[in-house]
Amino acid sequence: MADPTNDRKYVAQIKLILEAYGRAVEIFPADWEKRPEGADYLYRTGVVLVRDEDLGRVVELFQGGRPAEGGIGGVTRLLLPEKVPPGAPEDGSITQQFLKYADLRLGRGVVTPEHLFYVCPSVSPCPATEPEEVAPGIPPDPVLPTPFLPAGAADGRGVKVVVLDVGWSDAPGAYWLTGVTGDPENAFDGSGRIRPYAGHGTFIAGVMRAIARNVEIVVKSYFTSAGAMWEFDLAQALDEVLDLAPDIISLSAGTRTRFDLPALGLDVFIQTRLNRVNGLTLVAAAGNESTRDYFWPAAFPETVAVGALADNGRDRAAFSNFGGWVDVYAPGENLVNAFLTGDYECTEPPNAGQLRSFAGMARWSGTSFATPLVAGLIAGRMSITGENAKQASDALLAFALTQPEPGVGPVLRAGDALGSVTP
Repeated sequence: MADPTNDRKYVAQIKLILEAYGRAVEIFPADWEKRPEGADYLYRTGVVLVRDEDLGRVVELFQGGRPAEGGIGGVTRLLLPEKVPPGAPEDGSITQQFLKYADLRLGRGVVTPEHLFYVCPSVSPCPATEPEEVAPGIPPDPVLPTPFLPAGAADGRGVKVVVLDVGWSDAPGAYWLTGVTGDPENAFDGSGRIRPYAGHGTFIAGVMRAIARNVEIVVKSYFTSAGAMWEFDLAQALDEVLDLAPDIISLSAGTRTRFDLPALGLDVFIQTRLNRVNGLTLVAAAGNESTRDYFWPAAFPETVAVGALADNGRDRAAFSNFGGWVDVYAPGENLVNAFLTGDYECTEPPNAGQLRSFAGMARWSGTSFATPLVAGLIAGRMSITGENAKQASDALLAFALTQPEPGVGPVLRAGDALGSVTP
């Protein structure tokens, strides 16, 4: 990170969240603006998450608390009492005092914060940059397959991918997005300008279609408030998506967590929902903090965690998270694909206030966009081999291990859908 006395990109990013959520969100640590490394995580004020089987003893320990409605079976959103019990630690916010008290009496991880998950950059950025203009006529990168695909092409035909994101905006000039569906995105502000990080879901769909020309894509609009949503609500959203019977779920969002422990709400979803659907695969972005710290849900062993390669296709992108928990790296820097049409005002230093004009295409970087590239490879392989998504992803990860980049790890690139398989 930059020197704390300088303008720092992540400060601008977090302030977008604060503007949207106000007092409902807290930041740990409280002095995050003074730290070169910034914030560890964002979480909900006056709320914790507890597994259902632990709820009784937690309420007894806290001498109160009220379960909220919604979510999924197996985890409860507990609204905290107004006062901490006698003997609880007195440092930190009220929420942190309850969390520390539970740690002391019940052990770490029994009670967790309700973390805030993001598709827009913040303490856990998914796009590593703001969208950049491209000259008219520049084609997508990765390069699109020909519209007239030969028989036996790994085009994703018959495979369904659901993308959880900010929603979907039609891109009339992007013929490769024909047939993509989803929830309409609220992409423009009151002045008619493109909102910060709008077009994220559209760009993701474009990257996936550049890899698997005929894959069915549904872009859902869940991250509608500053590109973020609460952990409890995300678990519920993932559960709802299962009703659409996807083969692959693509999620370019995540967060770091308290003590780097698995996000409780998503842990329950994975163990009680995802793992019980035969062949279903969740592909998730590894995050853009250039750290080996766990980034959830990508760090779950049941997911395919995707890091980003640099523009040269060999090195790890400087922004990409890394470590043994990252399963594979794919191109994620300076990708070009479908975007919105209109003016956009930059919010991040050093370009804050700069006006950029877009005409349906953009250049963008982040593990957010390496993720749909890998999802597209899985879909492409499935359409040829007849494997389910789990089998296809396992095969591709095994192939990636045969072509590692030194100092990076296993790598997949556009065109690797079949790996060593002969169609």
